[in-house]
This record gives sequence, structure tokens and C-alpha cells, in this order.
Amino acid sequence: MTTIYMVRHAESPYTEGTERTRGLTAEGKKKAQEVTKALMTEGINGIVSSPYSRAILTLEELARILKLEIKIYEDLRERQFAGENVYISDDGFMPALQRSFSEPDFSLPGGESNKECQLRAVAVLETILEQFKGMNIALGTHGNIMTLMMNYFDSNYGFDFLTQTRKPDIYKLQIENHKLKEVTRLKIM
Repeated sequence: MTTIYMVRHAESPYTEGTERTRGLTAEGKKKAQEVTKALMTEGINGIVSSPYSRAILTLEELARILKLEIKIYEDLRERQFAGENVYISDDGFMPALQRSFSEPDFSLPGGESNKECQLRAVAVLETILEQFKGMNIALGTHGNIMTLMMNYFDSNYGFDFLTQTRKPDIYKLQIENHKLKEVTRLKIM
């Protein structure tokens, strides 16, 4: 049995144009410490992450304490919703996001569909499952891509699931022979 701890990053200040580099808010930094506490006793053997700073920073203290290197996978980055020059209003974002779950091939101009994003992320997840077979892995991730990876195993993980997740959040996925056996949400104080 391989266990993947999907760790959705802690709260990050949203600033236009800084997807890759934005860090954590003061509250996000406190919550990242709670992520460390929640995972300290889980027997983590490896840590992998999206290349985005907020995902890495959420797991950085855990990696330091456990003396583990965070292995970065570019294809674990968050879904590209639209091209850089495409404006999405606050009122238009949630309907577009919801549509992307009901129509997996839908994408905004310059953006990536859920299907495209899921294919690239699951390819990395399959590699991780092989490389770390029988181990416990913390995976630093984002809401949409986390949902899509979980959806690959179980279609019940969709838009409604995504909208109820928190920042941060931890889902413990127990996977055997590339089949999802159990999902448990870990409590963060």
C-alpha cells in the first residue's frame, strides 16, 4: 500500500501575475506549521511538490525536520485557467470553473482544460506511485489539480468537492495496485 498525502497549500496572497512566486500570508505561515504537526507522525518517506512557491513553503518545515529533500515536478503546477492576457472577472470565474468539471475539454482562451491538466498530473502521480511504492509521500499541491488527481481514481471528486476544500487541507490517499482504497481527511487545528 502506498500512501499519498495530498497537501493543498496554505493561504497565499493573491497578486495578479505572480502565480509561481507568491508566498504565504502570515496566517498561511501559521497554518503551514500545523501541516507539519499533522504529518510529523505519519512516517513520511518522501516529499514532492508543485514548483509554485506556496506549495513548497507549506511543506518546507516538514522537509527540514525530517531531513528530506522536496522533489519538484513541473507538471504538478496548478491548472492554467486562461492565457496571461485573458481577464476573468470574479463573477465569471466560478461558473467557468464549474463548467470545466461538467465539460472536461472546456478551456478559456490560452488556458488548459481539466482533461489536459489531469493527464499531465496523473502521469507524474503514476511515476511517484512507482518510485515510492509502499511508502508514505507528502505531495504539495493546489485545489484544482489535487481534485483532478483524486477524480482520476474516483469521479465523485469534482467541483463540489473542490469548493469545500480549505487552505491548507490534507487528504490521505491509500493506493494499492494503482487503485484508490481509502481517502481520509486529516484534521488541521
